[in-house]
Amino acid sequence: MSNPWLSIIGLGEDGLSGLSDASRSALDAAEIIFGGPRHLDLVNAGDRGQPWPIPFSIDPVLAARGRKVAVLASGDPFWYGAGGSLSRHLADGEWQSFPGLSTFALAANRLGWKLEEVLCTGLHAAPFAQLLPLLAPGVQIICTLRDAAGPGSLAAWLTDQGFGASQVSVLERLGGPMERIRTTSAKTFDLKEIDTLVTVAIQAAGAAGLPQASGLADDLFHSDGQITKRPIRALTLSALSPCPGQLLWDIGGGSGSISVEWCLAARGARAITFEPREDRLTNIRANAEKFGIAHRMTPVIGKAPAVLDGIELPNTVFIGGGGSQMLLDHLWNILPEGTRIVANGVTLETETLLMTAHKTRGGHLLKAEIAEAAPLGSMYGWDRARPVIQWSVTR
Repeated sequence: MSNPWLSIIGLGEDGLSGLSDASRSALDAAEIIFGGPRHLDLVNAGDRGQPWPIPFSIDPVLAARGRKVAVLASGDPFWYGAGGSLSRHLADGEWQSFPGLSTFALAANRLGWKLEEVLCTGLHAAPFAQLLPLLAPGVQIICTLRDAAGPGSLAAWLTDQGFGASQVSVLERLGGPMERIRTTSAKTFDLKEIDTLVTVAIQAAGAAGLPQASGLADDLFHSDGQITKRPIRALTLSALSPCPGQLLWDIGGGSGSISVEWCLAARGARAITFEPREDRLTNIRANAEKFGIAHRMTPVIGKAPAVLDGIELPNTVFIGGGGSQMLLDHLWNILPEGTRIVANGVTLETETLLMTAHKTRGGHLLKAEIAEAAPLGSMYGWDRARPVIQWSVTR
């Protein structure tokens, strides 16, 4: 299609004066202009203006297919904007995009930050906990927020996480005549009369931050004691080999610690965590929320293999509890070739099961015996944990 019906136009706070000639031409040709009330006012949309529905939906735009339509988005429409949501439903020739300066670019330029070294994220529709894996002393983060209450709430959350010393810059209405930038610390945050169109830049300071290696400390997790301990968890994550965008089945989730670290290890990685006990599902949900990955980690109550029917097939399976010959046979029958399977066991029965699976199916068999120093009278001795046998194989 040489004449796209939809134009996606990035708009700044400077309104029409900041648009390129091409953007202006597309806007002038539009029969319908979709955007937020503020955007529609900035371009004097008049009778052509159509505010976004509440709750937000792109359906009205798609319903206008074939007419000349313009969609207004803040800055760069494909960086936490409406562009990606729209393009997924359109053929290549149906649309064209005219990006403006993104909020992140404007913020970095105002603060003198090198954008390639800054972490940029959208928190207008996500929990602050998504920042947890990113925070460390010296890290610079720019994030968009939903409304005027966001900066104060974010500052309080940072303080609770041990980052109260962080420098917090509140940037309002960037790129227009009403632009304002104020800086304080998270711990002493007391800024008032904040505009809803707001972005926050964080120069992190304070706590050490969340380690990036596998094997997080056990006490970071909500648990009733049923948790894969840190050293074994590190070995297990190494065997699972998480990759971006892949899906894990975590069978016998316990506290969900394996699923949490799987999701943290790779961008976009997801996990479905199966656990037969409802009380443990509570801990799994709490851990997913704590680490900001509830949108990528799905707890499911039930016992495998029965609970697996109708579930999206994974790239990798971890069996941390409830291993049986029935389960291994079921997995081998339903999983596509190339699926990775890792199973841990501590009982003699599970050891026999996994040794037999290794002999029958191949793969790699590992036995880990770990001891930690512990008081022994007035001195110290080795406190040995139960040996763990681990079988890993690619289907």
